[in-house]
Amino acid sequence: MKINIYYGGRGIIDDPTLYVIGRMARVFEELNVRVEQFNLFELKNGITTLAASLKDADGIVLASTVEWYGVGGLLTQFLDACWLYGNKEKISQLYMMPVAMSTTYGERDGMTYLSTAWEILGGMPCDGVCGYIAETQTLENNTAYNDLIEKKAENFYRSINQKLPGLPNSNQAVKTRISLTKSPDLTPQESEQLSQYASDESYVQTQKEDIQELTSLFRSRLGAASGGEGSVSYPDCFGKAYQAAPGVRAAYYINITDGQPGKSFRVIAEGNSCRAEETEAAVEGDVTLSLTKEVLENIVNGRMTFQRAFMAGNLKLKGDFTLLRQMDRLFPFMEAKE
Repeated sequence: MKINIYYGGRGIIDDPTLYVIGRMARVFEELNVRVEQFNLFELKNGITTLAASLKDADGIVLASTVEWYGVGGLLTQFLDACWLYGNKEKISQLYMMPVAMSTTYGERDGMTYLSTAWEILGGMPCDGVCGYIAETQTLENNTAYNDLIEKKAENFYRSINQKLPGLPNSNQAVKTRISLTKSPDLTPQESEQLSQYASDESYVQTQKEDIQELTSLFRSRLGAASGGEGSVSYPDCFGKAYQAAPGVRAAYYINITDGQPGKSFRVIAEGNSCRAEETEAAVEGDVTLSLTKEVLENIVNGRMTFQRAFMAGNLKLKGDFTLLRQMDRLFPFMEAKE
């Protein structure tokens, strides 16, 4: 017979749970039971693979200390791994003894949590050990407490040895009827490796930079294949799209906020003529427009109007607002595309 002990505490010296499972391990060994203890705080980088350790066990002990609220994350991660990767047929044959010692409050809730979780997994929970122990010395000096722990260990051994059956429970019924959890396509090792990558900030940042570099590369190639996004001259676009309007005279300065120096330009509309030219320095105009290159491309390609960009907050305006509305009539890019 073999019993595995999974300890989910922090491993501090004065942890009462360590004393309890140590006492129980000595009882099991006296009964010729092989005992293997897994300290999850030492194995936290490989918890997802620990579900495989259940295959050669006849019973397990899930032990943790309630120091604040609940049994702690390490033991929960182990139970998650059992749910995702554990052999459900093997788990259905495993007896489990919960141990929840508290240094604050909630030991009974902790023991109930472990029992319920094991029931949902399909296993058979047995009577466990729980108690409030402020100092481990209290356990060491109390013979009655030690006798009780040893008695619980002996009863757990008998349950496994005699293969005592358990009555059906509602947790199993709920799982059978409504559980739709799918097993992941990844192995535990692949999932663990993916988790390590996701938690590595330098790796994630490198991946983001690579994606941005590839995006820029493909965008430039796409632009070259379609006539070259870099070959687009915005002043020429405005000059070609201009609709003559007698009596109109307006000077527009268009500032591309994320463009390179020299990409901003000014447009002077005067009656039947329009002059558009790039400028490196800001110039005075009746209207100054500030927008990103992407927004300007959307306007030039007929996907957005100047006024709509302004209302959406994608365009900042300084000067006469009526001249902004006039721009959609002087430069009807959307109508040209239609």
